[in-house]
Amino acid sequence: MRSINIGLTEEQRKGVCELLNNDLADAYLLLVKTKKYHWDVIGPQFRTLHELWEEHYQTLTMNIDSIAERVRALGSFPVSTMGGFLKLTSLKESSEKLPLATQMVASLVNDHEQVIRNLREHIDKCSSDFHDEGTADFLTGLMEEHEEMAWMLRSFIEGESLQADGQISGKTAVGVN
Repeated sequence: MRSINIGLTEEQRKGVCELLNNDLADAYLLLVKTKKYHWDVIGPQFRTLHELWEEHYQTLTMNIDSIAERVRALGSFPVSTMGGFLKLTSLKESSEKLPLATQMVASLVNDHEQVIRNLREHIDKCSSDFHDEGTADFLTGLMEEHEEMAWMLRSFIEGESLQADGQISGKTAVGVN
């Protein structure tokens, strides 16, 4: 196999690929959770959420492929098994219990925000520890996409009660208190 001569040492590339595989695991688990909620959502916001999550899982699918290809471009192999994803992810799987639609949204917000925090840390490490500005830039683009998805999800539930208590922002489901 021909050696890779792109201005990064093997050690630098290995460190970057470890970060990328963690990001890949997070993206894959987030994809699975988004798909699950896309399939399982019920209630008056079904169509809106079903369509929003379809957009999100399409974006996540493209991102997953891009992350895996970045790992390959740096001379390593992406994690590619469910066991590997579950071992490396910082996210939690969705339970078998069917949550309310707003709880699904809140769960995905939390996951996207966790991914954003991880990406910020990985961007810094790529630059400062591994001197790989290309990957730092690549991760910045991914982070911006997660920021937009998190914002859309947060906007969906802002001002809404997350509990099925008949209360919506100080009003009852039927009228004003």
